[in-house]
Amino acid sequence: MSVAPVERGRRSRRRAAAPRDALGLPASVTPVRTPRWIRRYGLLLVAVDATVIGLAGLVAIAIDDIRDATLRGIGYPTLVAALVPVWLAMLAAGRAYEPRFVGVGSEEFRRVFDASVRLLAVVATAAFAFALPLSRSLVGLVFPMGTLLLLVGRYATRKVLHQLRKAGRASHRVLAVGARDAVEDLVREARRAPYAGFLVVAACVPDPEVPLAVEGAEVPVVGVPVDAAERVSQCRADTVAVAGGWAMGADGVRRLSWQLEGTNVDLVVAPSLTNVAGPRISIRPVAGLPLLHVEEPEFTGARRVFKGVFDRTMSALILLAALPVMAVVAIAIKATSPGPVFFKQQRVGQNGREFTLWKFRSMRPDAEAVREQLLDSNEHDGVLFKIKRDPRVTSVGRILRRLSLDELPQILNVVRGDMSLVGPRPPLPEEVAAYRSDVRRRLLVKPGLTGLWQVSGRSDLTWEESVRLDLHYVENWSVALDAMILWKTVGAVLRGRGAY
Repeated sequence: MSVAPVERGRRSRRRAAAPRDALGLPASVTPVRTPRWIRRYGLLLVAVDATVIGLAGLVAIAIDDIRDATLRGIGYPTLVAALVPVWLAMLAAGRAYEPRFVGVGSEEFRRVFDASVRLLAVVATAAFAFALPLSRSLVGLVFPMGTLLLLVGRYATRKVLHQLRKAGRASHRVLAVGARDAVEDLVREARRAPYAGFLVVAACVPDPEVPLAVEGAEVPVVGVPVDAAERVSQCRADTVAVAGGWAMGADGVRRLSWQLEGTNVDLVVAPSLTNVAGPRISIRPVAGLPLLHVEEPEFTGARRVFKGVFDRTMSALILLAALPVMAVVAIAIKATSPGPVFFKQQRVGQNGREFTLWKFRSMRPDAEAVREQLLDSNEHDGVLFKIKRDPRVTSVGRILRRLSLDELPQILNVVRGDMSLVGPRPPLPEEVAAYRSDVRRRLLVKPGLTGLWQVSGRSDLTWEESVRLDLHYVENWSVALDAMILWKTVGAVLRGRGAY
């Protein structure tokens, strides 16, 4: 379930809460302090940013060999030292340090990049306006290098934050409010993605006398939705998440936002619309109502053409680079097991069109015939068939699966246009025959060599989780999402999680 932040000005956060019940405005809610981890993480970001900016400047000076040069009497090392706080100020002005933008999503990286480009434009304009003989080669080095290092630094610090959050630290303490089923969905999604930093510590639901348990873990129920503001201090929450605001009504959500003014407590609202995110959603105010405008998924058009060209070009290059590895794999399979090197199987592609999928054979030649005898040993739910210690897998096959080398021949399917580099998992015809109508939306796009399922656990995922991830990709495909998945695939393959 997507969580959309409700915008509130920084000024309103800083105002002390005052008891104004007679006006129907904010109630007397004890303000909360900014969590210590937010302050510490902010200082870490500033320190890392300052370090990499200074490093980029020093490296650029060394490459340009202008240590002793000056600009109107000021040495370039001094100019680089002055550039550090100016660049940091530009990042702060671009809101690249705001807690709601850091730690998750692409918005943090976009703001860092935009602030850096703006600073470059300011420097270039100033140099032109005041006829400053600024070293062009230095500018051409320090800004691209500094921007790249800033993005790498943000990525590294984010990974540190994610590890802390997986350990149950450095997360927002969330009071979930709304209808019981909506709160359960919110809790479930928050636990499924701990890196997002939403730790639900309590809930307010219409029937507080009934215990609330999600996946075997109980969530304390501290009251009904209208009591949410009063319960914030009790559960030491710094965020109130309204899950399905319709349980409170529009007036209830509005009054809750008034009650939280000046308390330093964030208010977020989870819309009822799920599996839709990113550029497809925008806020359209109509007669004072903030309406969510949802664009249609993009299944055709220029971006799809670009994706097709990119897929075939990159897969052809990858195929050429992987030929030596594929030759070694083929020899290993042939030398250790009787039967063919390749395994061919019918799969279902875009719009239900069947194609022949190629893989390196990792099982005995009679694997498909033996499968019927192993149906009772299936360890996967839904329509998939998976066994962790499948007796049909050969010794070499286990290594190939662990490193995902058995899937290298699928690059041929990408070159031919049957598959994409990124997309849903390519299903078997019998799996498609068992699909519900909503699951068939997976077939609106080409299946992928990798995808959200690949970087999120592969065979360790439940059927419902696999479907949810594939549908999320179908609904929200973008070039940026593809790039992120390709990047994460490298780590997923090296870790080997869910590969069997």
